[in-house]
Amino acid sequence: MILVVWSMWTATRDTVSKAQQMHQIPCTGCQYFTNDYHLKCTVHPSVANTEEAVNCMDYQPKTNPLLY
Repeated sequence: MILVVWSMWTATRDTVSKAQQMHQIPCTGCQYFTNDYHLKCTVHPSVANTEEAVNCMDYQPKTNPLLY
């Protein structure tokens, strides 16, 4: 029983940690993000929506809030 509880605790902790890390990715708020499956970012398409994009030097916040 203790092993099951420990496994569930570890899985939950890892899931929360990964979710917090993924929420730091700024791509969806960037003006270069296209939200297209084929070309996610016009500047760094291979890095978009990955952990490498957390400190993207080309990040520019969207200037028009009507653009998705």
